[in-house]
Amino acid sequence: MGIAELRAYLDGHLEEMLGTLKALVEHESPSTDKATLDALAEVLVAQWQGLGATAEVVDGGEHGNHVLVRVPAESEAANAQPPAMIIGHFDTVWPAGTLTRKPFAVDGGRATGPGIYDMKGGLAIAEWALRAIQAVGAKLPRPVVLVLNADEETGSATSRALIEAEARTAVYVLVLEPAMVSGAVKTSRKGVGGFKVEVTGLASHAGGAPQEGVSAIEELARQILRLHSFTDYKVGTTVNAGVIEGGTRSNVVAAHARAEVDTRASTKEEAHRLTEQILSIQPFDERTQVDVTGYFDRMPLERTEGTVALFRLAQRLGYEMGVELEEASSGGGSDGNFTSALGVPTLDGLGVVGDGAHAEHEYIEVASLPERAAIVAGLLLEAGS
Repeated sequence: MGIAELRAYLDGHLEEMLGTLKALVEHESPSTDKATLDALAEVLVAQWQGLGATAEVVDGGEHGNHVLVRVPAESEAANAQPPAMIIGHFDTVWPAGTLTRKPFAVDGGRATGPGIYDMKGGLAIAEWALRAIQAVGAKLPRPVVLVLNADEETGSATSRALIEAEARTAVYVLVLEPAMVSGAVKTSRKGVGGFKVEVTGLASHAGGAPQEGVSAIEELARQILRLHSFTDYKVGTTVNAGVIEGGTRSNVVAAHARAEVDTRASTKEEAHRLTEQILSIQPFDERTQVDVTGYFDRMPLERTEGTVALFRLAQRLGYEMGVELEEASSGGGSDGNFTSALGVPTLDGLGVVGDGAHAEHEYIEVASLPERAAIVAGLLLEAGS
């Protein structure tokens, strides 16, 4: 079954795809609103059950519930194969009520609405990729498992274990996060680490007895300069102290100061090296105490042979539709970082083309809906064979 048939079916159902997307966008689902997330999880379960899949809600505790979907292959032999895996999230950064000033709309080949690019467009693509496979009578060579989580925007704290457990049995992973602005898919992502630096000094009167004090702020300032010096753009390593706090009053030598530090690295080796370097920093002023904690929560999604093989297949499928597909690297992390760190070939950015993640100008290119759904469907039919 060729990509042309899949694309023709999807082109012929573009309005229905937009209807699916509209319904998703209009069901607001902020990461911090458990009630709306849980309600959308139930909607997604019903949608996938309607496609003949097994779908269930997975308890997210105090956070939103997640959705686990299993799409069976038709033959016993195919169902015995390790599954393909799709990852997506349905939480957004937009607060409830955003729709009143930013409604779903389609104009001039673009669609807008809160969360449409990141990443409800990807959810619509997943559903319609499977619909297209069923409609043209193609046979899945293996089952497909989907993890749709409700906490990606806040770090995937309650869904990470679920994602990793399913990934360990998968032959490859497709992440339907949005594409780069250029339309490129993501064959690598930087790892993301977070560290805290706590400095303890000694308070004194800044006017009457400044010599008796030891400034935690001064020590922290010197440490921040040291930390920023660890940045190395040539290898893709960055360190940024993005939050600093300290002191009580301007006339008091500060006894306490702290900083929150974001770190990024392109390889596991660099992430481990940088972690060791940061955790081993020592005080400049021996009268202060410097405590550093933290780690890389998301290891890098590296450009492995398996990931490149997935990209080459996606590129070929695109070529057969007249679409020139390129690859790129992203400085931000996704749930694909978790699966790649387990050694599972992972291709990211297979979702919609557009721009404005987390921004007021968020939009998607409508034409990318059938295009990307066809590529995802083609990958499910051909990858890992």
